[in-house]
Amino acid sequence: MGTPPTPTGLHRLIARSRFALVTGGLVALLSAALAWGGLWIGLALIYVTLFTWAMDRIAALQSSARPKTEFPAGDGLAVVLALVHFPLLYLGVFALTGETLSPIEKGLLFIALSLFFGQVSNSNAHELIHRAPRPLRRLGVAVYGCLLFGHHASAHMRVHHIHAATPRDPNSARLGEGFYRFAARAWRGALVEGYKAEKTLRKGTKPNPYAVYGGLALLSVALSIGIGGAAGALTLMALAAYAQLQLLLSDYVQHYGLRRREIAPGRYEPVGPQHSWNSPHGFSSALMLNAPRHSDHHSHPTRPYPGLALDRAAMPILPYSLPVMAVIALLPPLWRRVMDHRARAWAP
Repeated sequence: MGTPPTPTGLHRLIARSRFALVTGGLVALLSAALAWGGLWIGLALIYVTLFTWAMDRIAALQSSARPKTEFPAGDGLAVVLALVHFPLLYLGVFALTGETLSPIEKGLLFIALSLFFGQVSNSNAHELIHRAPRPLRRLGVAVYGCLLFGHHASAHMRVHHIHAATPRDPNSARLGEGFYRFAARAWRGALVEGYKAEKTLRKGTKPNPYAVYGGLALLSVALSIGIGGAAGALTLMALAAYAQLQLLLSDYVQHYGLRRREIAPGRYEPVGPQHSWNSPHGFSSALMLNAPRHSDHHSHPTRPYPGLALDRAAMPILPYSLPVMAVIALLPPLWRRVMDHRARAWAP
């Protein structure tokens, strides 16, 4: 077969800039949609749905498996995406509660914004809470907090990464479990287990961060009330609910039916590449900051997203891109037909 060709300077430039280009394109379209409405709203929605799907199907844009060809950290882009998240959220509340847009425009804008918060903001906040510098972690918590989902920062770090693919993780879906049953169990389980984990870790010596999460949520609601009154608060809650739904869909898809082998009562094998589902589709992976390279993230939680690797032979691979699989998950009979036999093939 021979060794892969060495990337040219142009290829390296594309690899290094693809995250910024793909996410920046959506930010630009959403900004134009908030400023001018009309056609720009439709273009933003098309970009994050049909255009992303079409680009994922172009073989030339399949995500590279050579992480060293991509820039080393990506913290600068992560900070920029977090900072633009806040004006997009609250200007979105303003636009959706104002009188400028028609009902159809508001409906399309709501979906486009929610998809950005669910796919880009969630993925970016996830990246930030894994960074070592405290300001970056706090920025990630702030993004989750303003979407009324601050507790995910604790549940993800203190519960999911420790117990993923075991019965002790509320965010690992069981084989045969439909999404809607999973979502109710996972949301409540993450809230409760994250609190317990923080309480055990701190042992009363430091304040529980759940007070911070609650304060961020209240501040976000208060800002939305100031922008649009009661309608502003309801709009924020609707946007947050849609974004949270997408995060739960991501968890559901990326761990469905995969289990770590129990090596002793209550003890499980270390998490490995076989315990998460992955997607090689380049455009949606860039949009979600390589979140679909999930196995390598669990094996190396502190590895920055541009460096996450993909090994098709050792890792479970989804048959379609992560956004497409999330849509399929909303139809449990179809989901089980597509995924159950694939999950059984990876049974320990």
